[in-house]
Amino acid sequence: MLNCKEATRLCSEALDRELALRERLTLRMHLMMCSGCSNYQEQMAFIRRMTTRFAHGELAARDEARSAAGGNRKTDEA
Repeated sequence: MLNCKEATRLCSEALDRELALRERLTLRMHLMMCSGCSNYQEQMAFIRRMTTRFAHGELAARDEARSAAGGNRKTDEA
């Protein structure tokens, strides 16, 4: 059984590489029982999506379109 430190490490590594079957299963088991690590995984995934979109210019283009339309700059994410 993973502890939270090991689980968060695997959550981070899962963003950069494919986890082995055993790693995926133990992580999934831990996440089913631990709301803190589950929240951590969701937040890491959110940050990854936003940074990827920013790197590809999607967020800047959307903000520019809103500015041109006279809208506010508040983001409505995801």
